[in-house]
Amino acid sequence: MSTRRVDIDDTCLQFDHGAQFFTARDPRFAKRVEGWVEAGHVARWPEGQQDAWIGQPAMNAPLLAMAENLKVSVSTRIETLTRDNGHWHLHGGGVGETAYDAVVVAVPAEQAVSLLAPQDATMAAYAESTRSKPCWTVMAAFDTRVTASETGPIRNRGAIEWAVRDSSKTGREDRECWVIHATPDWSLSHLEDERETVVSALLESLSRELEDAPNAEAVRPIYAAAHRWRYARSGAADVSLLWNNSIGLGACGDWLMGPRVECAWLSGATLGDAILTSMGSD
Repeated sequence: MSTRRVDIDDTCLQFDHGAQFFTARDPRFAKRVEGWVEAGHVARWPEGQQDAWIGQPAMNAPLLAMAENLKVSVSTRIETLTRDNGHWHLHGGGVGETAYDAVVVAVPAEQAVSLLAPQDATMAAYAESTRSKPCWTVMAAFDTRVTASETGPIRNRGAIEWAVRDSSKTGREDRECWVIHATPDWSLSHLEDERETVVSALLESLSRELEDAPNAEAVRPIYAAAHRWRYARSGAADVSLLWNNSIGLGACGDWLMGPRVECAWLSGATLGDAILTSMGSD
């Protein structure tokens, strides 16, 4: 659930370049979404899918709301975990000397392995056996409409798994901003391509899909960038959480339950309950 903002000529362009929407089918997550709706953090987006929800005014709005009263350190890489006298210590760039009672690893499975392996072989084995699929994403903005009328998402057409006029989503400003997700197979085949090459290839694919639109020749962006999600679509280890109560180490994430926002939330919430129970909290 990511959003990128770019300032071009005093205009702020906005792209939801990660998850495009989410659903809420489990009653526990549906209740959480109800709270976000009441607070104005999410809204329906039926054009994306009948039961789709999106963040308001951007996809990351629910995350920002949840983190509002938390101390969050960004751009910090945790490289190793050590345990001494019943407390955990984190090691990596920009990490302080704080000791912790418990540690939760909530990163993609491929990145979790090196953190878990020295501490819990069973947890590491779950992560080792779960593989993600990549996704190249292109964000592009235009100074005029590229189609004469509103168009829904373009799905599963050649190299494109999903392309949408992102600015057409509920509550967005009226800019001509598009997000293009490549298919997992195309992304894997072009995983190490230069970003400029990816931009050119996926914009060409978009142009072909819009070739019958009156303004198709407008597929010449005023801004374009590519982002590589190396671990975009998780696998599934078929468990909801991993928790070693004896040492206070856990893991959660969509890679345990399935590649959906809802699965990530449920995994984290379930692990949170397990931690509270182990600490004797209600």
